[in-house]
Amino acid sequence: MPHAEERTLGFTAPLCPDNLFGHLVATAVPGVEEWHDGAYRRSLTLPGGPGVVALRPGADGITAVLTLTNPADADRATTLARRILDLDADPVAVDATLRADPVLTPLVDAAPGRRVPGSPDPDEFAVRAVLGQQVSTAAARTHAARLVRGHGAPLPDGLAGPGSTLTHLFPGAPALTAVDPDELGMPQTRKRTLLTLVRALADGDVVLDPDDVPAARAALGALPGIGPWTVDSVAMRALGDPDAFLPSDLGIRVAAERLGLPGRDRDLVARAEAWRPYRAYATQYLWAALDHAVNVMPG
Repeated sequence: MPHAEERTLGFTAPLCPDNLFGHLVATAVPGVEEWHDGAYRRSLTLPGGPGVVALRPGADGITAVLTLTNPADADRATTLARRILDLDADPVAVDATLRADPVLTPLVDAAPGRRVPGSPDPDEFAVRAVLGQQVSTAAARTHAARLVRGHGAPLPDGLAGPGSTLTHLFPGAPALTAVDPDELGMPQTRKRTLLTLVRALADGDVVLDPDDVPAARAALGALPGIGPWTVDSVAMRALGDPDAFLPSDLGIRVAAERLGLPGRDRDLVARAEAWRPYRAYATQYLWAALDHAVNVMPG
């Protein structure tokens, strides 16, 4: 029988749950992530076996329900849950810096405490970032779901619980080296990028270590087909770099136009100097200017 336990995850207030849970659910990979019974749920690869974490926002904290193959994985699962929700951030310092910019002031005041939605596995997110290059969110989810069905390990019976759509773990890089290019419904250049990436991750040529972000950035950026958008997306969402920035992101460009910010990448980067060292959080506030599902609390 799986082991289940409930924990309350604390954080420094304020916390805006809308973009946090909205982004995770809007980009969720079918079979691996879901919004179910008022909680964001996903499968986790843990040392003692597969697990599932359910994260439910509340006024006094985040309720985490851990369902584990091995009870000894509870602390590790809790650490990953905190990473997913960026609960160790200091929103007071972040918002004070960003509020000093008159363009961002109304966005911060409207919904303070925005966090950067994270990932429990940098390798997983790097794969998903490549799948998302120059395609819609829906297309990226479709590509990822296909890899999950074909190469992910199925969850043990009873782990996900009744009514759940969770079925698999996201496949690791070694498993993805077996992908046949013909099963990838994407341009040849992106196929080569993906297969080069998973081989480099599997062989240890690229190590995405949150404790050494500069080295991870350099190794990832040296791969063919991996440009600044992918590197900064991985740094922001999977490596915990609070200053990662995405000037070439389509959503950022649209938000910049609406807010009267510079349109050219280099001019926007220069303008964003005022947001250091929290440009990753500025990105969340810029996205808040858009009418998009990533900004809306699920359910």
